[in-house]
Amino acid sequence: MKKSSFRLWIIIFLTLLFLFFFFRSVDWREVLSYLADVHLLLFIIVVLLSPLHLFTRAYRWQFLLHQEKKNLRFYNMFAGNAVGFTFNFLFPGRLGEFIKPLYLAQKEGIRKGFAIGTVVVERIFDMFTMCALLGLFMIARPLFVSIFQINHEAFKNLNFWGLVGLAFASGLLFFSLGLYFFREKTLALVRFVLRPFPQKFREMVLKLAEEFIAGLKFFHSAKSFLLYALFSFIVWLGIIFYYWVFFAAFRIQLPFFVLFPYVFLTMVGASIPTPGMVGGFHYFSKLGMTQLYATDPNQAVGVTIVVHALQVAVTCLIGYAILWKEGMSFFQLRKLGEETQL
Repeated sequence: MKKSSFRLWIIIFLTLLFLFFFFRSVDWREVLSYLADVHLLLFIIVVLLSPLHLFTRAYRWQFLLHQEKKNLRFYNMFAGNAVGFTFNFLFPGRLGEFIKPLYLAQKEGIRKGFAIGTVVVERIFDMFTMCALLGLFMIARPLFVSIFQINHEAFKNLNFWGLVGLAFASGLLFFSLGLYFFREKTLALVRFVLRPFPQKFREMVLKLAEEFIAGLKFFHSAKSFLLYALFSFIVWLGIIFYYWVFFAAFRIQLPFFVLFPYVFLTMVGASIPTPGMVGGFHYFSKLGMTQLYATDPNQAVGVTIVVHALQVAVTCLIGYAILWKEGMSFFQLRKLGEETQL
């Protein structure tokens, strides 16, 4: 209980800290004037595009899950993503990363640990994909320096966060590969660690660990690796396209490829386990807009608030509708996710 309370206070502190830097020196009259100058038709298109990543993520997830079960219902994979992201928006600690696979496992009758393992693969490729796109942007920078200039401080920040993201993704990748290719040794270590616990608990955890490692089977094939990498690029290029249209709706005209570093920074901010991505997403979005594109800070604040609110509203409406249709409650799934966290 004390550990849980300490973690909660850390999350609250980080949220408030990021919000302080985000809202510092804001002129709200300027913010409102920027928001009033919106291209209504483009904004409507942005609203319609908001669930796009749920569809592309569902198609990508299907590629991993077909090793466990053929003929999965696409609706259940879409719903799993929607419900998972809704939980991430509503609760701290990124509980949705557990809810998503558990929801699908319940609907499709597949192994829980296997489904969780596929989500780990997804997150590894999310980080590697955006690191790769950021790397392409940095390498190609001399080619477009005449139409887009980036100041030295912003370039240093991109280098730093790019290296952090690459290091974290690489560490998680090698750890996952170690689990899969040294399966017996991993399970033997799990058995040793669990020796002091009751037998029923040991059996449950060991079963979950075996299923989780099975979910990493994807790494066994180089062809699967490359094909899944292609799907990941499609997912993230779609997300970048969404932000490109959104910026255009608020009169911020930028070349498509110039948004690569901005989306990378928002991914870093969204990875911080604050409730609803509040604080982390906002700070890194404002940082990217002001340092990369010399956007007025008041405009950056207004645009960030709107894009975050739009994502939360659309995703939560879809998530609520799905659970209402299924006759399920958020608290039932939340308890399921908390019980699965080890």
